[in-house]
Amino acid sequence: MAVTEKSLAHGATEIDFRTEPSRWRHWRLAVDGAVATLTMDVAEDGGLFEGYPLKLNSYDLGVDIELADVALRLRFEHPEVRVVVLRSGKERVFCAGANIRMLAGATHTHKVGFCKFTNETRNAIEDASAHSGQAWLAVVNGTAAGGGYELALACDHILLVDDGTAAVSLPEVPLLAVLPGTGGLTRLTDKRKVRRDLADVFCTTEEGVRGRRAVAWKLVDEIAPTSRLDEAVGARAAALAAASTRAASGPGIALTPIERRRTPGALAYSSLTVAIDRRARTATIVLAGPDAPPPADMAGVVAQGAGFWPLRLARELDDAILHLRMNEPEIGLLVFRSEGEPGAVLAYDALLAANRDHWLGNEILLLWKRVLKRLDVTSRTLVALVEPGSCFAGTLAEIALAADRSFMLIGEREGDGRPAPVLTLGDFNFGAFPMVHGPTRVANRHYGDDAAVERARAAIGTALEAEAAEELGLVTTAMDDIDWDDEVRLFLEQRAAFSPDGLTGLEANLRFPGPETMESKIFARLTAWQNWIFQRANAVGPEGALGRYGTGQKPAFDFERV
Repeated sequence: MAVTEKSLAHGATEIDFRTEPSRWRHWRLAVDGAVATLTMDVAEDGGLFEGYPLKLNSYDLGVDIELADVALRLRFEHPEVRVVVLRSGKERVFCAGANIRMLAGATHTHKVGFCKFTNETRNAIEDASAHSGQAWLAVVNGTAAGGGYELALACDHILLVDDGTAAVSLPEVPLLAVLPGTGGLTRLTDKRKVRRDLADVFCTTEEGVRGRRAVAWKLVDEIAPTSRLDEAVGARAAALAAASTRAASGPGIALTPIERRRTPGALAYSSLTVAIDRRARTATIVLAGPDAPPPADMAGVVAQGAGFWPLRLARELDDAILHLRMNEPEIGLLVFRSEGEPGAVLAYDALLAANRDHWLGNEILLLWKRVLKRLDVTSRTLVALVEPGSCFAGTLAEIALAADRSFMLIGEREGDGRPAPVLTLGDFNFGAFPMVHGPTRVANRHYGDDAAVERARAAIGTALEAEAAEELGLVTTAMDDIDWDDEVRLFLEQRAAFSPDGLTGLEANLRFPGPETMESKIFARLTAWQNWIFQRANAVGPEGALGRYGTGQKPAFDFERV
């Protein structure tokens, strides 16, 4: 993780989400068979920007970029690990949460992007437990406040030292006039089943809750005295390992560095390019299909490692999404194109489908699920253009299905020479990649219309030309070559002229119809409220709580309820 320069004006410098173990400053990982110990030992002078020491294991985006990298590497590089023991490297403090000086000095865009990324990282930890058999155990040896407790909440089991001082707390409302920004409220009630009145008490109490009361209120799972802490950790880790469904063993694959060429108007990876038009506030992302057939079996996939096309593309697309989110805030439209043979994409899907029980096949599909979710919750208009030479098939068809608008060319383009574009669904489009609120993207497009979903399912494997895809509701508009250029241009110009705030609200509401899950509540309800609260003077004004925190002055609130 690197920046070109350091500045308190967060967002003024380019943030790089790529990192590797040799560059970690805040985490130490030790693997001993089925158990990995991850120690959080934040370097006070290791902030992403200047102006705030990271005291008491408080964190900023740079700390969380490393944590996301750790969590990903544990799944791909250490298939033998069944339990991750999360500990603090500092005495009598687990984690003080997000750094308050960082939040006070950050731009609004940075604060919201920071909260979204930390939410995604904690969701990835929970996903590892639910789908990879890699359980997480939080050992809280002291204060776990705000985001520090939220980090513990993402784990499967919380063990709190019972020494009379160690406590868990979510003090954001009384101290900072904001909400716990990383899913704390939702995980209390939906995950840990804390009674809502007790959660109300807990979230308005600055000093937090300790010992037996923390267990009784379901805030932690068990307590242990200091003299028995290591013994209790060992016993709990052994129990979690014994209950794990993770069957993998042997060496994993190395996640080699993501190579990216950067120019002022473009990003170039091995499997995709991003062309940035700042005047039009548009980024065009071209996904490249595979240029060789897949290996014959999973032994060949393991041999290719991080170079295996689906894994390589997923990692590169993830990096591109994060880069555009945090470094190009005025780019409001992401236009997706693809180039390649649909059949080649489906061949890779077939290999992975036949090997979903293989640990690496499973992890690649789970990574694609998380990358697609990251795309869904990105506050940008998503557009798909299905043209001659496109390969929106199977896994890549999910990109077109995720789009707010999708356009598909009818027939061939004059002078192009390539055949008419097709869109092809595969089995993966009906269950492998659920959205944050649960349904597939096909079902999400046809919410409440099961018959339409079944008609789409019946078309699995069929190369659908534009009018057939439009009839099945898989694209928004089918157009011929005469209208294509003008209609696409007019749409992009119109969309770019709308209020970005209005579009963010519109898209976030329309993308997720139907019932909610814990994950969708965190991204939709919580993020929407926190986005608003971060703009209110009570939190960020000159007399607001974030600015006056630690000064001895009380914030001056406007007490009008809005």
